[in-house]
Amino acid sequence: MPTSEATGAGVPAVRMRAISKSFSGVRVLEGVDFEVLAGEVHALVGGNGAGKSTLMHILEGVYTLDEGEIEIDGSPVSLRSSQDASAHGIAMIFQEFSLIPTLTVAQNVFLTRESRNRIGLLDDRAARHRTRELFARMGVEVDPRAAVGDVSRAYWQLTEIAKALSREARILIMDEPTSSLAKSETERLFELIRRLQERGISIVYISHRLEEVFEIADRVTVLRDGKRVLTQDMDKISPPEVIEQIVGRKLEEQASEWRGTPIDRSGTPLLEVEGLESGPRVRGVTFRLHRGEILGLAGLMGSGRSEIARTLFGIDRRTGGVIKIDGRPVKIRSPRHAIAAGIALIPEDRRAQGLVVDHPLRDNLLLPLLGEVSLGPVINDARGTRIAKSLVERLDIRARSIGMPARLLSGGNQQKVVIGKWLGREPEILIMDEPTVGVDVGTKAEIVGMIRELASAGRAVIMISSELPELLAVCDRILVLREGRVEQELDRQEIPTEERLHQAVQGI
Repeated sequence: MPTSEATGAGVPAVRMRAISKSFSGVRVLEGVDFEVLAGEVHALVGGNGAGKSTLMHILEGVYTLDEGEIEIDGSPVSLRSSQDASAHGIAMIFQEFSLIPTLTVAQNVFLTRESRNRIGLLDDRAARHRTRELFARMGVEVDPRAAVGDVSRAYWQLTEIAKALSREARILIMDEPTSSLAKSETERLFELIRRLQERGISIVYISHRLEEVFEIADRVTVLRDGKRVLTQDMDKISPPEVIEQIVGRKLEEQASEWRGTPIDRSGTPLLEVEGLESGPRVRGVTFRLHRGEILGLAGLMGSGRSEIARTLFGIDRRTGGVIKIDGRPVKIRSPRHAIAAGIALIPEDRRAQGLVVDHPLRDNLLLPLLGEVSLGPVINDARGTRIAKSLVERLDIRARSIGMPARLLSGGNQQKVVIGKWLGREPEILIMDEPTVGVDVGTKAEIVGMIRELASAGRAVIMISSELPELLAVCDRILVLREGRVEQELDRQEIPTEERLHQAVQGI
């Protein structure tokens, strides 16, 4: 682990002291201390609404602090804008990328700071040359001429890092950097992080994935309810101890004891899918789903998991096969048809597909319910407000008010809004695509409990997840997909360990 001596005279690269911040009279940070050493990876973890993003937005100059002080290399600084932060070598790589897909990698790296030739015209050749140099310093190979929209999400992450380094950033804030990466891509990102450490670059690593935190971080700080409750070296603490600090209580290990529930499969299935075809990644998929059952879809990236969900919900066109609900064939040509048939979809990308982020929390919750709260073109505001408040209470959504823009909610609370807006319609079949990506362990446990409650009430749930322990913690059956086909169908009772399911997914 890096020591404070690495910075010279024991001075941290960043020191934040007694930071406090309120919004509309609500205190979201209270007296928080946080520091990062040169060449250190310092993990920042906590539940949804704990204050992680607010603290980092203050360091990045997006928010101004109410109380406290910030030092960079031992000198007090005032960070009133992102430009101020950038001038002090601070850059934040957000979970939602800020790249333009139609531009090349090089053009994105130097966006708003384009190279120009002697007569003032854009010099793409110079930008490509400088981008190659940046990637060479990072120890990775990326084609600077490629359009960002044509490369994988892993290269988006590398492009964001190159953009930050092009501004001579010495302090990188990474917000859930692996949320959209495969395991092999995550390993390459960690190799890059270690190389950046060797160059003395400090990294604040925000993540809900504790296994990654313990692999890559030197120290961890836990925030809870806007206060710092722990800062500790990684080799002096265990994952269960970190979880206990995050949630404020001991969390039971659910996956090891869950073995599914008895399902009556003697009657007509609620959902039957026979020979479903759609594009290259849904090829002859057949399965049945009964009331009260939770069906998991597992598989490697590109196996067709999300494509099956999109086809069942009418987003992608079905080119073959039959879908039956309660034994009757249904034609689902659009999401409107799926909703009428009692199907709801919690999409993988909640911000792009599940929310209107600039609209209030209330409006997002009511989107699928406009017909129930309207009389012709007129919306019954009082009824809509009652419904929204009941869903906020039911899902324990943490927000200052139901008029708060959805983009200001934490990731876990945004996901609760996406789930809540469909629960208001009481769907018979709920499809959940990566429902716990980017949420903390406490919210993850809440969502798992919610899924079980829905099944106990007679609903049927299809759950897609890359987290195998999560599938084991909630599913009655698991379909293993490969190249758009069902490779195996496993009853939960047949899966004694996570290793067994991992082997099935890997085709071993």
